[in-house]
Amino acid sequence: MKGIIVDDELSARLILKQVAINVPNLDIVADFENALQALKYLNKNVVDVIFLDIHMPDFTGFDFIESLKNPPKVVLTTSDRNFALEAFEYKIVVDYLLKPIELNRFEKAIEKVKTINLVEDVTRTKIKNEPKVKANETDDTLYVNIDRRLVKIDLSSICVIEAKGDYIKIITENKNYIVHSSLKKIEEKLPHEMFLKVHRSYVINIKKIIDIEDNSVLINKDVIPVSRVNRNELKRRLNLL
Repeated sequence: MKGIIVDDELSARLILKQVAINVPNLDIVADFENALQALKYLNKNVVDVIFLDIHMPDFTGFDFIESLKNPPKVVLTTSDRNFALEAFEYKIVVDYLLKPIELNRFEKAIEKVKTINLVEDVTRTKIKNEPKVKANETDDTLYVNIDRRLVKIDLSSICVIEAKGDYIKIITENKNYIVHSSLKKIEEKLPHEMFLKVHRSYVINIKKIIDIEDNSVLINKDVIPVSRVNRNELKRRLNLL
């Protein structure tokens, strides 16, 4: 199993490499002091796991995760225990290790990575071998649970979805809905060609954009921030002259 380390502290990288030496079949193939260097490496190389610090100058660990196109599994390594809940909203985050990292705890994280990768490999093989079923027309509705009722929402009517703690706010053309869910969970159910996550707290319907500035978009009367890591993807998805 190949891994890389992304941490702005040299001592932290050295300690982590020393710990990793004791784990069989784990090869730390590179380490980086900032996320941009790691992104350049990952554009040309494939790894199984990234050991990633959260607090780094200019480009945080979460910014880095959001910028990955074909992400491997991530084990967060940090001295800050306050981001654990937010960290596990990202599907690719397997474990959250607090510094100083102990071998025993590190080995458990590696076992998690191996187990998840094995399960995903088996699932992919199963899906590949299943007979193809002709798909019907793509579903254009979403059902959400509100006050013990399932409410149907037309996807085309959704303008913006905003994360609000343990809830999300779905803003449509005519009505707003507050739903107990995470932004990550609902994002996975939305059609890729219509919706885009432009910020850690916002998913937008790109067909509803009225105006665009460098760091924001206007949808109806709402100004939605666009993070720098998502700006290029937004431009790529739009039909620009």
